[in-house]
Amino acid sequence: MITDETRLKGVISAINESPWVAVDTEADSLHAYPEKLCLMQFSVLGADFLVDTLAGLDLSELLRTLQSREIIFHGADYDLRMLRKTFNFAPSAIFDTMTAARLLGYTQFGLGHLVEKHLGVKLEKGPQKMNWARRPLTARMEEYARNDTRHLKPLSDNLRHQLQEKGRLSWQKETSDQLIIDCADMPAPNKDLQWRLKGSDRLDPRGLAILRELWKWREKEAVAANKPPFFVLNHDVLLRLAHEAERIKNFEKLLPPKMSPRRKEAIINVIGHAQNIPDTELPKKRIHVLYQPTLVEQKRFNALRQIRDKRAAELQIDPTLIASRSMLVLLSQDWEKYKCDLMRWQRELLMEPA
Repeated sequence: MITDETRLKGVISAINESPWVAVDTEADSLHAYPEKLCLMQFSVLGADFLVDTLAGLDLSELLRTLQSREIIFHGADYDLRMLRKTFNFAPSAIFDTMTAARLLGYTQFGLGHLVEKHLGVKLEKGPQKMNWARRPLTARMEEYARNDTRHLKPLSDNLRHQLQEKGRLSWQKETSDQLIIDCADMPAPNKDLQWRLKGSDRLDPRGLAILRELWKWREKEAVAANKPPFFVLNHDVLLRLAHEAERIKNFEKLLPPKMSPRRKEAIINVIGHAQNIPDTELPKKRIHVLYQPTLVEQKRFNALRQIRDKRAAELQIDPTLIASRSMLVLLSQDWEKYKCDLMRWQRELLMEPA
């Protein structure tokens, strides 16, 4: 485990000298709130490294070194978002072995399956949900972390070769470039949407106000306890509390029996406050307008879907890789407007129907 500046310089030198670099990250999302990046794993020619991102090291030089390299990942989405969130870092190029496998038509594209299939190595799955903020890491956790990157180079070589043979290497490049762009986009949270849980649209405005105030309380409590919000109060209980309290029923019976008296009292106070919010300040129910396509749009949608499904069957890939259903709906409304939201290889496969 790299925990000091001297050994970190050795990692940077090894990356600079290696013709390739594979990276993975570990966070504590199941154990802390908000989550934090706890570990970065690196594999280069002849060596594997674990860098402790909780050790207070200056990682700016390490990140600059990575900036100019193509980085091999598996399932890069979460890693890229954590790196962007933690260090404001986005790589210039990646090769994602999960993306490659999907573009080749694999229906099982987890790292363990791919490594066993291509390299004959069976990886342990055990520690993936363990607390990566613990120090020191157990030997088993360190071995698991190293395995996340040490096989990525030979795996990527095999997948790259298959993509080249099938003429899909450019698809991989374009898809990976788009993933970098998507993961670098960190929009500010919409404060009017983040508390509207699935199922909340059934609540009336008073119930929505109760839910909103309960959600705010839970967020503060989760941060104070450094625990994910669902450990404080799960979504279902939040919704049921709001539903019962909007009708001023005996909502206290819904509180978990093992909840501390302090939290129970806090929830009762929060609900009492929300029940007295003036009507003029209550959140509004969202109005969902059901989209009704015209006959022309429906015909166009069916034609696009037939083209997509035919191409996918020929290529033996998931049809949604070419275009999702929601994208087909948009394209059926206005091809010229929305075709730019497709990648070039997707447009070439889909084409505009007559």
